[in-house]
Amino acid sequence: MSPSGHARPAGSARPGRQPAARRLSAAVVVAGLALAPFVLGPYAVGTLSRILVFALLAMSVNLLTGLTGLPTLGQSAYFGVGAYTAAITATRLTDVGILQLLIAAAVSALVAVPTGWLAVRARGVVFLMLTLAVGEIVYSAAVNWKALTNGTDGVSGIPPVVPLPGMPALELDGLVYFYVLAVFLLLFAAVARLGSTPFALALRGIRDNEPRMRAIGYPTRRYALTVYCGAGALAGAAGSLWVSVQRFVSPGDAGFEIAALALLAVVIGGSGSMRGACAGAALVWLTRDYLGNLEAVAGRGPLLLGVLFVVAVYTLPRGLAGLRLPPQLTRKRTA
Repeated sequence: MSPSGHARPAGSARPGRQPAARRLSAAVVVAGLALAPFVLGPYAVGTLSRILVFALLAMSVNLLTGLTGLPTLGQSAYFGVGAYTAAITATRLTDVGILQLLIAAAVSALVAVPTGWLAVRARGVVFLMLTLAVGEIVYSAAVNWKALTNGTDGVSGIPPVVPLPGMPALELDGLVYFYVLAVFLLLFAAVARLGSTPFALALRGIRDNEPRMRAIGYPTRRYALTVYCGAGALAGAAGSLWVSVQRFVSPGDAGFEIAALALLAVVIGGSGSMRGACAGAALVWLTRDYLGNLEAVAGRGPLLLGVLFVVAVYTLPRGLAGLRLPPQLTRKRTA
């Protein structure tokens, strides 16, 4: 019975129970990620590092697509800008990772200002095509601006990352993984905190009914441009981590395939959910790089991704984030 004397609906959770369950599941996931290098081999640890980087990129896509209703195929542009910025910073300025990350995020945000100013004036398919064009422009620049990017040969010879001044360089995959994990958790917490602010509520209003938001006085284009630049900065930070893991960057890192995979991860994970975006990123990356390399399906990674997308659309309309445990497992016994 509820305090008011009315029977509680069957299967309903008591107030505060769901947040507690989420906190518990989050703690389990973080603990698992922290223990992974102690039980997995170097290849698996390197794969986990790449998944975490790709999850940050998917989160940047979700800020636009899920939170604001602006589907994008251009986040690989800012990912590439951040990666090249970090690589140039590492080879010519400093090997301190936090400086590389901050500079990469700042440069990506600056690049997002003029491109975003143009893109946020459109909506729907037009916005999607504009962001695709931005991605192709950055990809072409990476190929042709050889004095800065070394063209199709990419930038190599990047020194091992030093997380903070005075710390040793991280040579081992496991140590690099812990650096990536620490940055990922900090950025995830910051983005999650953003989701509960009035700014995020305004973005959801723009997504659901932009004309009404304009009618009550919200400068919707300014809000859209702000989140666009923030998403660009997040993608740039992911690009910096990518360089720390790979110690190499090429034009392909700013290409259409990366942008399409990030958007696919958001769709599969559940548009609007940051946890779903991370889960979708892990599923997409494992499908492409692990299942796609199995002997039985060797060379058919794109086919598997296509099948995965179709299955997710028809069976998980809300994505992985919409999955719920059966009521029998969550129902609490009443007195």
